[in-house]
Amino acid sequence: MTETKKVPTLSFEVFPPNSDVGVTQLTKTLDQLKGLDPSFISVTASNHKLDYEKTTIDLAKHVHDTLKTPTMVHMPAAYVTKEQVSRILDQLESLHINQVLALRGDIVEGYVPEKDFKYASDLTKFIKQQKPYFEVSGACYPEVHPDSKNRIDDVKHLKEKVDSGCDQLITQLFYDNEQFYRFQEECAIADINVPILAGIMPIINRKQALHVIDNCSARLPQKFISILDKYKDNPVSLKEAGIAYAVDQIVDLVTNDVDGIHLYTMNKSDTAKHIFDNTASLFNLKAAVEE
Repeated sequence: MTETKKVPTLSFEVFPPNSDVGVTQLTKTLDQLKGLDPSFISVTASNHKLDYEKTTIDLAKHVHDTLKTPTMVHMPAAYVTKEQVSRILDQLESLHINQVLALRGDIVEGYVPEKDFKYASDLTKFIKQQKPYFEVSGACYPEVHPDSKNRIDDVKHLKEKVDSGCDQLITQLFYDNEQFYRFQEECAIADINVPILAGIMPIINRKQALHVIDNCSARLPQKFISILDKYKDNPVSLKEAGIAYAVDQIVDLVTNDVDGIHLYTMNKSDTAKHIFDNTASLFNLKAAVEE
């Protein structure tokens, strides 16, 4: 009997804009994503608790209602209380949104964290107690969480997160697929058996690249560094090369049976569409119609 291979999922991430220009850009992006039939679209959260419910939930409702696609809401554990989470979950349920990405969230200077949820696993467990039928995803780091002592400690805490009720994992961005494959092996050894979606962020300009280098622990392979060096004075070529690199990453990951690809769009519609058009067949999706 021939074994039927699973088809990987394709999903996208967008974030709430903070300007009129950003709103226009996001509107264009959502219009492009509407016809791409993603498995879900995630909406990031501001760590600032004062505007979280307004910006994130409002955008999630807009995405769900406009695109008619499953929508996931990011929720930072550090800046929510049990009372607030219960209220948000009821609100999400009324909007027919039942997917949450439970994160610890960055600790922001000037904002004192709440005390109800110290870790993302605490939030995950609470959500599952309140709404057992909600799908809860968790974040993971192929190259070790910045606060972890080492890889063993990181995987140990990840196992605790999964055991708390996490249904799937979504990785931090990475540019070296070998690091991801090593991470998969470590998860398998630790009996972490939930789907792991690979987070891919295309580098499309040098400023973005430098930000990634300064703020993320992602290893940059020599091939990637060569792209940055060769096209540092040619932004058009750098963008094209960055998108091509992301496409190559995705092809390699899908060829090696990744559970899914989660594309960090940075609210850039042309980038998302370009990558989709060059990889749609890998996900058994119909390529986007020309505009």
